[in-house]
Amino acid sequence: MTPATRRRVLTRGSWPESRRIAEVLRRETVGGVLLIVAAVVALIWANTPWADAYTALRDFHIGPSALHLNLSLSEWAADGLLAIFFFVVGLELKREFVAGDLREPRRAALPVVAAVGGMAVPALIYVLINRTGPPGALDGWAIPTATDIAFALAVLAVINTHLPTALRTFLLTLAVVDDLLAVTVIAIFYTSELDLPYLAAAIVPIALFALAVQRRISSPWLLVPLALAAWWLVHLSGVHATVAGVLLGFTVPVLARGATDEHGLAERFEHRIRPLSTGFAVPVFAFFAAGVTVGGLSGLTDSLGDRVTLGIIAGLVAGKLIGITATTYLTAKLTRAELDSKLSWIDVAGVALLGGIGFTVSLLVGELAFAGDHTRADHVRIGVLFGTVTAAILATIVLRVRNRVYRALAEAEARDDDGDGIPDVYRTPQTPS
Repeated sequence: MTPATRRRVLTRGSWPESRRIAEVLRRETVGGVLLIVAAVVALIWANTPWADAYTALRDFHIGPSALHLNLSLSEWAADGLLAIFFFVVGLELKREFVAGDLREPRRAALPVVAAVGGMAVPALIYVLINRTGPPGALDGWAIPTATDIAFALAVLAVINTHLPTALRTFLLTLAVVDDLLAVTVIAIFYTSELDLPYLAAAIVPIALFALAVQRRISSPWLLVPLALAAWWLVHLSGVHATVAGVLLGFTVPVLARGATDEHGLAERFEHRIRPLSTGFAVPVFAFFAAGVTVGGLSGLTDSLGDRVTLGIIAGLVAGKLIGITATTYLTAKLTRAELDSKLSWIDVAGVALLGGIGFTVSLLVGELAFAGDHTRADHVRIGVLFGTVTAAILATIVLRVRNRVYRALAEAEARDDDGDGIPDVYRTPQTPS
């Protein structure tokens, strides 16, 4: 066998295998499991006698200092790899706004307003708990306001088999708006220096990227350098670099052009990049983000006796549930905005609980709010961990019950006991309650 023939045989054998792996990684359930496994491994490792090894790995710095990119591995994961995930989120969200469930303003308004309520009420609860607390405690008011979109979607993916797609779209929109508002809060209240020239300079590569994709140019040799330049400039500006991923995703056209273009560019980009996001970027981010040291039983007891910790837990669990559900309900009743007909208010409550999964951005705000105060920073980590886990467990209970309801409806819709070709469910209409 000649070398050329051997290469062709190897290529034929490996290409279907790589495509099969990519298809597996596109399934959200697989991505959710990978993320949760990575988070659990990190959490266990960070609370073993070998925790120093985890910390050393997480804090290992790499990258060119001349470009201000000598970052720790955890920073590369949170600022760099997560930008890939946010790019995919931007693509998906734009598709929903242009051609999906959110193209109707009346439906798009609810998750956007819900995100605002889901930030205001947790902050208010935190302030009420800490208003007579020790000096400086109120600096952490924004900690329970953030939703971690990657973890929230992962939990939903693991739960979901029959839940309506509108529920995921609601959560996705809510979480993206929440993250953008959280970044704005960080920029205004927790950033000592915001470098506006770098932020203005980032507009150039973003505009060039937008021009290229609008002309249906999809060459990675052009788009990847432009995306990296935009990410770098946003990072230097002091704004969380993942914002660049969302903005770039929003520039990609959704609709197909002409009869020869079967799929829009956004769908093609999402198809290519999702395996990288699901199989590598998000699990690595989860691994470096979830390594919270509890500090043993004594450390746990001390933390749970601190008002800062209690304010975070109450904000993430009760605050998100009340803020998102009440805001959505009142907006739907008092305005022309309407909830998707496939959803019920119990579904919204389940999504609101998922909104209490506030890991990464909450930890980031905690570090900024209590920089230099190591004891309080440890209490923040415990509060975020307990609040996130509690919210995830409660959301799982609610949404698994709803999943069974929707599965029963799907089975009833497919049933035709009298064999006349008309599903029985159409004779006795049923709606989820």
